[in-house]
Amino acid sequence: MTAAAPTAPVVATLRRPARVRLLWLVAVLAVLALLVAASVTTGSREVAWADITAALGGSVENVSQAAVAKRIPRTLLAVLVGAALGLSGAVMQGVTRNPLADPGILGVTMGASLAVVVGIAWFGLWTATSQIWVAIAGAAVSAVFVYVVGSLGRGGATPLKLALAGAATSAALVSFISAVVLPRGDIADSVRSWQIGGVGGADLGRIGVVLPFLGVGAAVCLLAARSLNSLALGDELAAGLGERVVVARLVASTGAVVLAGAATAVAGPIGFVGLVVPHLCRLLVGVDHRWLLPFSALTGAALVTVSDVVGRVVARPEELDVGIITALVGAPFFILVVRRSKVREL
Repeated sequence: MTAAAPTAPVVATLRRPARVRLLWLVAVLAVLALLVAASVTTGSREVAWADITAALGGSVENVSQAAVAKRIPRTLLAVLVGAALGLSGAVMQGVTRNPLADPGILGVTMGASLAVVVGIAWFGLWTATSQIWVAIAGAAVSAVFVYVVGSLGRGGATPLKLALAGAATSAALVSFISAVVLPRGDIADSVRSWQIGGVGGADLGRIGVVLPFLGVGAAVCLLAARSLNSLALGDELAAGLGERVVVARLVASTGAVVLAGAATAVAGPIGFVGLVVPHLCRLLVGVDHRWLLPFSALTGAALVTVSDVVGRVVARPEELDVGIITALVGAPFFILVVRRSKVREL
């Protein structure tokens, strides 16, 4: 599809000065810090500051301190998973030059989910490390499959074709997951809860296991920022500037798949974070991936954290999982992006 000439607001976004970007960076960091504090202090049980400080110091002498001690790893996991999904979505949109790209929409998270469920049901893979590895493998296979299917036919991998291929693949994978789980009543309840997507079962041990995977994936994505800027100009122009297009696309995609797969393994398939966050960050800091990628990570962390807090508050004393809240926010946003982008080609 031929891109239209940029409008005045778009040009202004492209030319965001460094001072404005730094101000937005401070603002996002401040909001994230406030959300982290709210996540530790907010829940079905009200806690006093004395209990919070005691729990942060390692003391668990009453129910309130135990509640705070449980919220700390939950908050850390929300920050890590949100950052991973936001960064992964920004990279996927950059690699495919597709405004609809997202780990959930492109079927990547469902590929990871199916791999984890198969590993648990058929091979007894209950350790966090084994689940992360199989999730990354499943995410990679699903990503390649969706891209190949979306590239078939005239016009190659258009945004709508990729979105349709991803949606169809996700629907098929959900059916496969049900087929694997239904005969296994011993794992059905835990898998169903995990499939919604949430951070309620977080613990520091599991966070410690997933942290290296997220760190490697994030490092690969951030190092690919300059290459993504070149790819945004088009393959021919990027190659003319000396960029190895295939290698750049493969490296960046690998980082995004590692992030999405590892995040799905520990928190379940949380959707739409990778779609909403990069679009919002482009409005703040423009399209330079050297700024867009770290901003997407921070904003994704903020979105998942606030979704977790909202889920705890709106259904007291019960909870709504993060995946439900992000779906309520992300589904209308997805429709808006489709309408604004006017991607009609099949």
